This record gives sequence, C-alpha cells and structure tokens, in this order.
Amino acid sequence: MPKMKTKSSAKKRFKVLGGGGVKRSHAFKRHILTKKTTKTKRQLRGTSMVDASNMPSVRAMLPYA
Repeated sequence: MPKMKTKSSAKKRFKVLGGGGVKRSHAFKRHILTKKTTKTKRQLRGTSMVDASNMPSVRAMLPYA
C-alpha cells in the first residue's frame, strides 16, 4: 500500500493536540473588518476546538497527525 497523503489545506489550518483534540482558528476574521462590530472581532480572537461532529472528516484529512 502506498502512503496516504495529508491534505495540504488541512495541515495549514489544524493543529492536533496531545490529548487527541484538534485546535482551529476562527473564520470571518481576515478582511472586510470595518463593517464588523468590535465585539464580533474580539470574540473571534484566539483559537477553539474542532467540534465532535466534524472530527471524522478532519481525521481523514490528517491521517498521520
């Protein structure tokens, strides 16, 4: 069997933690920020965890992580 390929887009967006969780950054924070409120931009700071319903697809994109 050949090796499975990792999705390049996924390895740039996700970071697998030691406990098995996957860390991700928030969407909607890159451009067109003038019309977004300060509260919205503040709440989009930092990182969050990938939801359990999306974990199978993220695991498939990162086979060796």
